[in-house]
Amino acid sequence: MKMLVVLLLLLTLSNAIDLGGEKDEKPCDYNLTLEPRPHSVSILEFGAVGDGRTLNTLAFQNAIFYLKSFADKGGAQLYVPPGRWLTGSFNLTSHLTLFLEKGAVILGSQDPSHWEVVEPLPSYGRGIELPGGRYRSLINGYMLHDVVITGDNGTINGQGSVWWDWFSSQTLNYSRPHLVEFVSSKYVVVSNLTFVNAPAYNIHPVYCSNVHVHNISVSAPPESPYTVGIVPDSSDNVCIEDCSIGMGYDAIALKSGWDEYGIAYGRPTTNVHIRRVYLQSSSGSSLAFGSEMSGGISDVFVEQVHLYNSFSGIQFRTTKGRGGYIREIIISDVEMENIHMAFGASGQFGSHPDDKFDPNALPDLDHITLQDVIGTNITIAGSFTGIQESPFTSFCLSNISLSANSGFPTWVCSNVSGSSYSVFPQPCSEFNSSYSSSCFSLLTANGKTAVL
Repeated sequence: MKMLVVLLLLLTLSNAIDLGGEKDEKPCDYNLTLEPRPHSVSILEFGAVGDGRTLNTLAFQNAIFYLKSFADKGGAQLYVPPGRWLTGSFNLTSHLTLFLEKGAVILGSQDPSHWEVVEPLPSYGRGIELPGGRYRSLINGYMLHDVVITGDNGTINGQGSVWWDWFSSQTLNYSRPHLVEFVSSKYVVVSNLTFVNAPAYNIHPVYCSNVHVHNISVSAPPESPYTVGIVPDSSDNVCIEDCSIGMGYDAIALKSGWDEYGIAYGRPTTNVHIRRVYLQSSSGSSLAFGSEMSGGISDVFVEQVHLYNSFSGIQFRTTKGRGGYIREIIISDVEMENIHMAFGASGQFGSHPDDKFDPNALPDLDHITLQDVIGTNITIAGSFTGIQESPFTSFCLSNISLSANSGFPTWVCSNVSGSSYSVFPQPCSEFNSSYSSSCFSLLTANGKTAVL
């Protein structure tokens, strides 16, 4: 069976809807099998040298250009053998598998001239860190179809320390690059690899559909500034499963555009399934929503997650001027340990791209369920501070037990309403004791979710 057939099955299943509004399948509920490509070449055939010093950008570019000719013949694989393969930015093509053998390390060049400067994303209007353009990511896909980055636990190393220093000293002219970015692409798989030391984000699918990320390890040092693991951005039908992520800032962050640019672009992040992940964030949140969420974030199901040694466990972020929404979120079966703030929802979070934003564009946070959570060594149970003109509504807490080494975790609440059932320590009065029928709840029968 060809790769495309498998991934078309992924799309069919991900869009299956039961009558009555129940979703029959979630993006991770497929037995995804990646069949070998009928054609394969080694990067060695294009003059690459894996000594960690020779620049191999041209070799990668030439190899992928050659493999493009096999797109209508079942696609092809680019094989990267053991070695240390230094390179600048390069683009992938459709119907391609990039395979990193065990012991293979793709190294991002520390020379910024090897990273092309490209236009900002239209849903952001400028670079996320600086006005104007942004450095292109190390490995890129634009308007591609059926692309796989995988291996036998090979490594993609961004060598980000120089970028972190430039960022901290404010000497960069453009926003930092990411390790892997797919733009406006469909049927994307990233699996069985290790990602380390990204300049900024590690994996950034933006305007994409049917993205499957599984069995990867992602890490950066605690002091690395604003490094993030996986960032689904204005994308739909996304599965993230069986991953271990430890970052300087956020481990997983869902986004969908920035203020007036994100509102105008109008593409939400929706139908996201996250399960069986270990997440750690030193200064941010293990699992974050926003703060750039102007296109909307909805229909996210998170289950079987372990959050540890983080400033924040789960956080929802927005501010006046964002517009958009975060709604229909279910987070269930969570273990937390050594977390300063277990849950956070802030309506005063983040900056604006410019002074053209509409302060009357108020975000909507509604129908968010947090249930079946056990937390140890928690300092703040929850900090929910909504927006007076647009309070957060229908936050539903159920079967939650949080403990601290001394005393009890505290709650802080304002401009928020919701319900709670079997929550310890008892939350703010804004969460009345009865579990409201307007809350989302997880139905264990048949593994489906529904509105009660």
